[in-house]
Amino acid sequence: MKRIAFLLASLVLSGCASIVSSVTETLAGDLSRAILNNDDLATVREGVPAFLIVLDALLTSNPDNPNLLTAAARLNASYATGFVADQARQSKLTDKAMGLSYRAACNRVDWLCNVREMPFQELEARLLGSIQKDVPAIYTFASSWAGWIQAHSDDWAAIAELARVKALMEKVVELDANYDDGAAVMYLGVFETLLPPAMGGRPEVGRRHFERAIEISDGRYLMAKVLFAEKYARLVFDRQLHDTLLTEVMIADPYGEALTLINLVAQDQAAALLKSADEYF
Repeated sequence: MKRIAFLLASLVLSGCASIVSSVTETLAGDLSRAILNNDDLATVREGVPAFLIVLDALLTSNPDNPNLLTAAARLNASYATGFVADQARQSKLTDKAMGLSYRAACNRVDWLCNVREMPFQELEARLLGSIQKDVPAIYTFASSWAGWIQAHSDDWAAIAELARVKALMEKVVELDANYDDGAAVMYLGVFETLLPPAMGGRPEVGRRHFERAIEISDGRYLMAKVLFAEKYARLVFDRQLHDTLLTEVMIADPYGEALTLINLVAQDQAAALLKSADEYF
């Protein structure tokens, strides 16, 4: 009887753990959606740090939950790049996002545990075997990695890792170009326009990526147009394209499921780019 009672207790506790984990994931998902759909940038700027602490607390009890790790990674990275101007703080947040996304990716796709250390040829071989269900893990890790590189752009060792991020994003696009409203395609556009042609950049390839990303979201993902203007139009000194893209962003309806916040950030950035256009061109 004692053994039966122990087994029943174990099953009950296991069930409770499963329920708690489910509730925790639901809470994280609901809060993330609420933030993404919020149209008050000031409230988000002031309120997100508290949510980051909440996610840290949830991860204390669920340290290996890939959904929680992914939510925490994406929010830390988005907050760092969208709302934090201080370089030291941005670096700290992107470091954290990188670590969280690495743990989530490693949990879901075991070979990603060694992706930063393995020979590049092995990385390419591993990617050949990737399938569509791997896309969320690969994309979240690659996007956090890209943000980390941006925040450490003064470190050539960090810049040297860009080729690996590009390879991961190319696989995401190959498997599901529509994922996250074409964001991976947009990233490829950024990667190709980081440098002028004389230094190895491929701006026209980047332009095609940006145009494809805009087409995928039917123009609803406004950040693709902002980056098209900032990274490509400014690089090739195309003032007309630059102003046209940014004007389209400014007059667009920013509201959309999981796009409202990022679109409002895009409109803020578009206004700043238009304001500085005379000085740049």
